Amino acid sequence: QLSPFRFTVKRLFSTSHSSVDSKEMKKFQLLAHKWWDEEGEFSALHSMNDIRVPFIRDSLLNMSSNYHLGNPLAGVKILDVGCGGGLLSEPLGRLGASVTGIDPLEDNIRTADQHKSFDPVLAKRIQYKSSSLEEIVEESMETFDVIVASEVVEHVADLEMFIKCCSQVLKPEGSLFITTINKTQLSYVLGIVVAEKIIGIVPEGTHEWEKFVPPEELERLLEANGFSVKAVNGMLYNPLSGSWSWMESTSINYAVHAVKSGAQGQSSPTDTPSEMESEQPSATV
Repeated sequence: QLSPFRFTVKRLFSTSHSSVDSKEMKKFQLLAHKWWDEEGEFSALHSMNDIRVPFIRDSLLNMSSNYHLGNPLAGVKILDVGCGGGLLSEPLGRLGASVTGIDPLEDNIRTADQHKSFDPVLAKRIQYKSSSLEEIVEESMETFDVIVASEVVEHVADLEMFIKCCSQVLKPEGSLFITTINKTQLSYVLGIVVAEKIIGIVPEGTHEWEKFVPPEELERLLEANGFSVKAVNGMLYNPLSGSWSWMESTSINYAVHAVKSGAQGQSSPTDTPSEMESEQPSATV
């Protein structure tokens, strides 16, 4: 009889031991209606699709022998964590994937739902849910072929817990794609001083440099939690042209592709980090 009440209480207090950071939620609450304004606060995320979508698509196609012309990701189940207004969920859905987008902010989900409803094909392929990653772990163990967490890990409260949850909901040999910002002097100058305070392509206060994640730290956490890092690629944003390109250096933005170990590797997770540490991930595109 008490279960609905208990569920409400659980929802109210879940953020206290969650990877969701309530301060971060407040920042994005004010911008929730602006996701699809290509000239607005999220313009850099719109143009990031030009490189992050092919990176995800091609990495997956290189691992698979099933090609569907026109629908290269048909049959692939993708979880888009921190999906915002659906800027990355939609192009992945157009490639044929079945996408679940989750975001702890209900206003973001409302915006995403409304936008996908304009396209009947996407309306079928994408479902959105207002939820944190931890809240779906129980019902989604080893459910997804792919997780994307693009521009999310620099906003989470507990990165290791976040990666553990990613591993739990991924199928063995599933892929995890992360894009984020390195923690360097250059990323402070360009990512915060220039981007937020001088040219204003990102709303002021969006990022905290202390929460930026160096690739070495991300790789260490991934490999300690049963992932094998396949690629770490530097990304460069040109504010004059509003376009992104790949580059050798990971000193500002970077993208990671990691693969969860297969079913056999799971029986002895303690062995994985030491084995993996000797392998240097490829840093080429």
